[in-house]
Parts: sequence; C-alpha cells; structure tokens
Amino acid sequence: MSEKTHTSEQEWRQQLTPEQYRVTREKGTERPFTGDHQVSAEQGIYHCICCGAPLFENEHKFDSGCGWPSFDRPLADAGVEEHLDTSHGMRRVEVTCRRCDAHLGHVFPDGPQETTGQRYCINSVSLDFHPGE
Repeated sequence: MSEKTHTSEQEWRQQLTPEQYRVTREKGTERPFTGDHQVSAEQGIYHCICCGAPLFENEHKFDSGCGWPSFDRPLADAGVEEHLDTSHGMRRVEVTCRRCDAHLGHVFPDGPQETTGQRYCINSVSLDFHPGE
C-alpha cells in the first residue's frame, strides 16, 4: 500500500460529487437501497473513490439484505483500517481507507458464518468498481 495521501479539503470537494464528499470526508451514510448493493458474478475489484486504493474483491460480496454493498472481508489487510465509532449513541467499528482516511462504512460480526462471519457494510458511493481486475 502506498503512503498516505495529502489532499486538501478543497481538492476533495473539486474531485468528488457532493454525496461522495459527504459520505467519505464527513463520515456520512448513503440511504439504503440507493446504490450498488446487487451481487454480480462479474470479476473485479472495488477501489476507493477518493484515492483509487484497491479495497474489496467482487468475489467476496454477498447479499445481506441491508441495502448497502456487503463483503465478508477486505481485499487485503493493508487496504482498510478499523476504528471504534461511538457516534449516534452506538458502539460500532468504522471502516476507513488506509491510504486517504475516507469513511467507507462499518463492519459487523453478523456476516456469513461459513466464511469470515464478518459483514463489511460499505457505502456504494465510496467505491469505484473496476471490472476484470
């Protein structure tokens, strides 16, 4: 994984749509069932919309029924970081991009038990799918 990006807030605002900025830079959440939550057999890698870091493989995406893309694991341990999130009166584990600190979503221990048991619940606006990778 390359070193941290040093992009200014003004540069992020120019690069991202208002919704992408709100979710990734201000720790927002997109409305459920509004983004790419469908499971597809197409091979590919999901990259961070902000910095392009590879984060999740389509092979590990599953239908959790929650309305957001769900994965049972990140692509590589180096791609994401996990942090305790106590906002909104809850205790959750936030998932961010290791390279640019973009807010991606949260991870929960209610994923498929036959794999990792984890559900990385990720905002689709924080991802850019690269088919065929």
